[in-house]
Amino acid sequence: MTDLRAPTLYLASQSPRRRELLAQIGLRFEVVPVEVDETPRPGEAPADLVQRLALEKAVAGLARLPGGARGPVLGADTEVVIDGQVLGKPRDEEDAGAMLARLSGRSHHVLSAVALAVPDRQAVRLSLSTVWFRHTTSGERQAYCATGEPLDKAGAYAIQGLAAVFIPRVEGSYSGVMGLPLFETAELLRELGIEAMG
Repeated sequence: MTDLRAPTLYLASQSPRRRELLAQIGLRFEVVPVEVDETPRPGEAPADLVQRLALEKAVAGLARLPGGARGPVLGADTEVVIDGQVLGKPRDEEDAGAMLARLSGRSHHVLSAVALAVPDRQAVRLSLSTVWFRHTTSGERQAYCATGEPLDKAGAYAIQGLAAVFIPRVEGSYSGVMGLPLFETAELLRELGIEAMG
């Protein structure tokens, strides 16, 4: 069924997970595709990178809105960080397997930033979560990579997918690990007078 009401906001992301999460909290939105160079700057800290990219996506989306629309536009970015290094998305199955081997039996951080942009205002929030992986075998990692699930995911895994069997514990925002921290998103929207579940 098509919702003919005006959207509450615009989402500067084509991620199906972010669409699902926004719908989960009752928000009406339209997707505005954007392309942003996600290359880290020399010496850029992971927390600075993820916040910068979320904001750049929101601002790029604002510039692409149809005539008369003023937003707000939501941008988000999520990065997996281990030993101070951003893992990014794997190049191929081999790279995904190497990332998963590095995560095996250890904890790592997931940084997820959300930004909102309107013509006269921008704001960004950061969520930090810690995810623990149990020890995984080479066979398990190969089988997981063969499913294709890791190939477009930061850190080569989807917590809401098959990789859930590797993860005994999460501290922080589960939705943030998925790609959009809903608490921080709702807080930013509330500052603009938009209530989730409204």
